Amino acid sequence: MINVAAPAKARGRRSTGTPPPPTIRPKGFWDRARRLKPLFFCAPFVVLFAAMYIAPIVYAAFSSLYTVKRSGLGLTAPTKVFDPLENYGRAVQDSAFMGSLGRVALFGLVQVPVMLGLALALALLIDSKSARGKSFFRLSSFIPYAVPGVSAALVWSFMYSSESSPINRLLEPVGVTVPFFDEDLVLWSVANIVTWSWAGYNMLIIYAALQTIPAEVLEAARVDGASAFRIAWNIKIPAVRGALVLTAVFSIIGSAQLFNEPAVLQPVSGGSISSTFTPIMSAQSAVAAGNYPYAAAQSVLLAVLVGVVSFVFFKLTDRGGRA
Repeated sequence: MINVAAPAKARGRRSTGTPPPPTIRPKGFWDRARRLKPLFFCAPFVVLFAAMYIAPIVYAAFSSLYTVKRSGLGLTAPTKVFDPLENYGRAVQDSAFMGSLGRVALFGLVQVPVMLGLALALALLIDSKSARGKSFFRLSSFIPYAVPGVSAALVWSFMYSSESSPINRLLEPVGVTVPFFDEDLVLWSVANIVTWSWAGYNMLIIYAALQTIPAEVLEAARVDGASAFRIAWNIKIPAVRGALVLTAVFSIIGSAQLFNEPAVLQPVSGGSISSTFTPIMSAQSAVAAGNYPYAAAQSVLLAVLVGVVSFVFFKLTDRGGRA
């Protein structure tokens, strides 16, 4: 005999009964790890940033609070004494270091606007509607940036040399000789190398910003009869203002870090480029003398000044944009 009561009872339980409550599992390690997964991707950058940037800055600031003391005739090993203001006071009173700061400030005030103006002009020329061979000119303008700074300085040292300068040889028929390593001209000889190396890099940033301008805006301006100059002045240049501010800040920081070009030209400059020509070279001289705390103090002062100048520049440009 077949028993049909049990299946019927089972069918009734499935049709009329409520579903069992979901099982709540306790949150374990993998549940927490799943929520922290984005942090795992950021961890390599955070570790490298802290190790390569934050730690050296903290160590330099800490080292600058000590002073190297030598006793007797200097035959014994020097000792470090905690004196927070000694190195900073010495740096402020150091005429060579303060002169290097003034030299770099003058360098930035002249070289940065000239370089960015040249980069902007190149970007506008390449972006013009009538330009031909845009890829070639973009690549040729960027090639100097691909040359390492030391190699570029070596090439230009040959161009500047009084014995082998092809520039002066070309000017011989007219009786003109350019003293590239004269004390009044050597700073601008260095500026020429920096401009040659970095103008193409900044041009690419500005040119990329020009590509974000809607084509409809430019076409509407042409239909209204605006000339190429009016379009560039009233539409393109205001549109790339953010890129100009960005490249200006990068250039200000780069000017403060000027080291490779004058260091390479120093042996052939005839003494016009001293060991304290720039703040970084001055700090390097202190390191060579074994006075690491003093070099750290110079570096901290330079970093603070660059930060202040960059902050003021951002505020001024932001105010101008809001106006």
